[in-house]
Amino acid sequence: MSVRWVWLFLDLPERDFDTAVEFWRQVGRTELSAWRGEHREFATLLPTEGDPWLKVQRVGGEGGIHLDLDVDEPLPEAAERAVSLGATVVGDLGDVIVCRSPGGFVFCLTRWSPEHHARGQVRAGAESLVDQACLDVPSSRYAAELAFWSQLTGWAVDDPDPDDEFARLAWADGIPVRFLLQRLDEEEGTVRGHADLSAVDPAAEVARHRGLGAREEGPGDGWTVMQGPAGHRYCVTERDPRQGPPGAH
Repeated sequence: MSVRWVWLFLDLPERDFDTAVEFWRQVGRTELSAWRGEHREFATLLPTEGDPWLKVQRVGGEGGIHLDLDVDEPLPEAAERAVSLGATVVGDLGDVIVCRSPGGFVFCLTRWSPEHHARGQVRAGAESLVDQACLDVPSSRYAAELAFWSQLTGWAVDDPDPDDEFARLAWADGIPVRFLLQRLDEEEGTVRGHADLSAVDPAAEVARHRGLGAREEGPGDGWTVMQGPAGHRYCVTERDPRQGPPGAH
């Protein structure tokens, strides 16, 4: 299976949905597309340059994130490959196949449309970008989940260390979203996820987010945990957003 593009969906609960959408629009310095879907539940965050890779979705429950993988193959073949690696198909909408990873993280398989991605992701001049999906994995599921995502995407694990609490997949050519997996202290549970930003000046970025209504929960080793005005958690990380994958510009 060849993954050609990754969409990072910010799944936002009905409660304070409009506030959360406006917050992420300002965080990304983007404009909001027209609403789509039967219940007007989807929209895309449009950058001033290049192709979009972030979408917002109104959901029930507490929300979180999920990923859409644009693939070259016919979707039934891609789904068969995912299932052979341990995924479960939970919905087939024709142009979208909804799956869960072995640890229960939701992702979708969608068909690659190259005519919609002629420009790629533009990083030149970016002070910050929402460009990483961090999967929060209970410790008993960590090894299987890491193997699944590496095998599904075909992307190697960067500098694997079985004792490290983090592992990254190699950043594939032109893909806008980086994959990070974090081993949690909790033993059991469902894999969930959150969005990470890269920032040229993390302290200034954290201050900007506070001005937009977020609050700082606490520092980590190279990141700051934040909570948006609608309650969603994410991190600002000490990474240069201008240093993206091969093929970015």
